Amino acid sequence: MPKKTLLKQILIWRAKHISKRQFVYILSILIGFASGMGAVILKNLTHFIQHLLETKLIKDYHHAFYFLFPILGLTLVYFSIKYIIRNKVSHGIPSTLYAISKRKGIMKRYQMFGSILTAPLTVGFGGSVGLEGPTVATGAALGSNISRMFHMNQTTRTLLIGCAAAGAMSSIFKAPIAAIIFAIEVFSLDLTIASMLPLLLASLSAILTSRFFFGSDVLLPFSIEDKFYLSDAPFYILLGIVAAFISIYFTEVYDRIQKLFDKLNSPIKKLLVGGIGIGILVYLIPPLYGEGFDVINNLIVGNPEKALTNNLFDMDLTNIWTVVFLLIGLMLFKIIASALTFGAGGVGGIFAPTLFMGSIMGFTMSKIINHCGLFKTPISESNFTLVGMAGLLAGVLHAPLTAIFLIAELTGGYELFIPLMLTATISYSITKYFKPHSVYNMELGRKGELITHDKDHAVLTLMDIDKVIETNFIKLSPNMTLEEIIQKAVIQSKRNIYPVINKESQRLEGIILLDDLRPIMFDQSLYHHVIASDLMQKPPEVINLDKDKMTDIMKKFQDSSAWNLPVKKDGKYYGFISKSKLLTAYRRQLINLQGES
Repeated sequence: MPKKTLLKQILIWRAKHISKRQFVYILSILIGFASGMGAVILKNLTHFIQHLLETKLIKDYHHAFYFLFPILGLTLVYFSIKYIIRNKVSHGIPSTLYAISKRKGIMKRYQMFGSILTAPLTVGFGGSVGLEGPTVATGAALGSNISRMFHMNQTTRTLLIGCAAAGAMSSIFKAPIAAIIFAIEVFSLDLTIASMLPLLLASLSAILTSRFFFGSDVLLPFSIEDKFYLSDAPFYILLGIVAAFISIYFTEVYDRIQKLFDKLNSPIKKLLVGGIGIGILVYLIPPLYGEGFDVINNLIVGNPEKALTNNLFDMDLTNIWTVVFLLIGLMLFKIIASALTFGAGGVGGIFAPTLFMGSIMGFTMSKIINHCGLFKTPISESNFTLVGMAGLLAGVLHAPLTAIFLIAELTGGYELFIPLMLTATISYSITKYFKPHSVYNMELGRKGELITHDKDHAVLTLMDIDKVIETNFIKLSPNMTLEEIIQKAVIQSKRNIYPVINKESQRLEGIILLDDLRPIMFDQSLYHHVIASDLMQKPPEVINLDKDKMTDIMKKFQDSSAWNLPVKKDGKYYGFISKSKLLTAYRRQLINLQGES
């Protein structure tokens, strides 16, 4: 009770002294700080586990631990979820997108700590995924629950979730502008003055928190030394094309492996298959262990040999084609390792694997071009490595602006802005043509539950179908006489439409309109000769509640020009949806989405 009383007093004081807009600014700073702290805890826990295992056990004892650790980590994740969290911990960003699309921005409380417990165990023990997704999910859950605690509406809740995402990315990469763009691109936030300032405040608050704990250390400590020349443009165009096809490969492999795991109905089976699979891969290809930022940094400074030193077959790394072969294998197997980690029940993100594969792609391409000696001046291998990361980010995540600004901020300048734009745009355009939805939102996209920047589609996605279904229609049976129809339906009902239902199967046989009854309803000679099946007609369309999305429902009304359409669920009659009620709900949702300025 004291806690509730204190919160009530704060809310009363806020209403008297602080405007809603000012309060949102305060909350965005608080959420940015919380997201920054979440990133600090996740990163420190993971690196502590990884450092302990890699330095003490793998190096000092035996290489076989590379096989054992991922299985052990995934087993610990399974028991943590089952006995401590007691709820499913979904993949970070997709679960956040689902909360925005279908749960009105409401995220459950366990999501605030679920990823903090499970992601370090997954990645620290060698799971081949990243920490960005779990960090964003943790921050988003904090943002959602803080906004609920202070009774914020759905629009503000969504904005504060975006602030949390921006704060998480800003804290991890120390790239505050890219973090804001990430929140806008991935979460489809509207870019307005009302949303921009909270995003800025959250991103700033998070980066200050991160700098307080980590100083000026960054994930990719590199500054550009080689300039971009106009003669290099064709190579970056080619890099964009290659990035697009690698992005398609990434998305396709990820999707197929997830579908295979979906067929395994037991979490124990998933754990065994995925755990053994990732264990074998990490044992055979040790650079797949964990996030892989060490490999990226070695490639940026032109030292691939260091990243490949402990290859299983002890291959000669002085031969450039051996290096190229190993790097291509490392790139192609990274997404398989990541998908196996997810399939086994691991918790992580695909941001880091995307950067990992992109860096290898860019470096390998530049290495091949330079070694062939077809051109007089060699191209910059470090620049190609960096731009390759942007190309794959743009393709896989469908976030070209995030990719451009992230690499630009990480490198501390805008020297590479033109090649970044070239590669990212080409990669995104080609990938989008073949894969309409990114890895983050492919599942929601297939179900039509994805929020996009298309305002009309966003409103339809957020609408709740159940709330517009009406069930106060009097049902008729096919053998009812005209007299029974008039006595039991027309006289007693306020509606002008009557569903004809099969009594046994409860399936809709047809509909009778009041207009169909008017010409004969006063002719008593027909009362015992005409039955419902003689009068009924097929409805112009039928809404299937099990399959039809709100966009499909709107299209059916548009194509049929009907004002009422019957609804079926599990093959049985369920009710009607009226166009007027649908448009009223649409207008109300549009007002809610626009929110207060």
